[in-house]
Amino acid sequence: MLKDSAPRQRRNAVRTAGLLAACGALLLVTAASIAVGAKQIPPEQVWHGLFHYTGSDTDVVVRDLRLPRTVLGLLVGAGLGLAGAVMQALTRNPLADPGLLGVNAGASAAVVTAIGFLGITSLTGYVWFAFAGAAAVSALVYALGGSRSATPVRLVLAGTAVSAALYGYVQAIELLDTAALDRMRFWTVGSLATADASVVRQVLPFIGTGILLALLLARPLNAVALGDDTARALGADLGRTRVGAMVAITLLCGAATAACGPIVFVGLLVPHLVRALTGPDLRWLLPYATVLSPVLLLGSDILGRVVARPSELQVGIVTVLVGGPVFLHLVRRRRVAQP
Repeated sequence: MLKDSAPRQRRNAVRTAGLLAACGALLLVTAASIAVGAKQIPPEQVWHGLFHYTGSDTDVVVRDLRLPRTVLGLLVGAGLGLAGAVMQALTRNPLADPGLLGVNAGASAAVVTAIGFLGITSLTGYVWFAFAGAAAVSALVYALGGSRSATPVRLVLAGTAVSAALYGYVQAIELLDTAALDRMRFWTVGSLATADASVVRQVLPFIGTGILLALLLARPLNAVALGDDTARALGADLGRTRVGAMVAITLLCGAATAACGPIVFVGLLVPHLVRALTGPDLRWLLPYATVLSPVLLLGSDILGRVVARPSELQVGIVTVLVGGPVFLHLVRRRRVAQP
């Protein structure tokens, strides 16, 4: 017993130290996101804009543009990373990402409907449509997958079928309505550039609730990841756990997609990187993903602002350019661990 407990304590100590280091990295990238941008601002003026706001042009850039952008990046990054980790555990599929349940397709269909038929053009206007579309499609996929008797294979098949149909609808509307195509083009690329305080306030309750729910599901999802029979033997309620996981994924990914558009690779890549550090235990993997996913997203956003000065690359493009090669490297070296 003592021999077994000592290595476990050392592993937990290492994991705790690693999580504290990840929090430190998150603080650094958060500060960099506020201080660094397409426009160069001296550090003392950044400090002035944050804590001694007077309404000058520099203060407006720091307080009204960069600060909401950074806060939204923290929320969206945490939401996408957690949604990806929960999705991979729920489906027992190491290549699963939040879009596999039709969340991105539902949000896209709702946005193109709002733009094409209702004339809504502002982000604050169609963010609710995007979230409602994501939630409705997630519920539909779960119903098609068999509700409480749903299996990972059924959920994936239902999500793939519904996504294909909805993306066909989106493309049809864009072909028939060039104005909708022009407005959708910026949203579908994935961007934090349009962030403001109102968008942050809109998505904060949903992402906050999703984060809490996902963390509470860590223990039962550990059992589900071992297989249905093993989970039942361990006393896990499969139906309740899957419903909770679906709700968490919808809240996290739906709100994130509604605010910024579909951003790929964050929910797919970060859980793999974290799993190499923590192992498959979701009690550690989920907190790590919550902290490290915003590091990737904000780091990509900073890179996009710097490399194309005085313009910028949208974060959705940068995550593809950065995440794609890293993920291929992991696959080639066979370090993609099973959930």
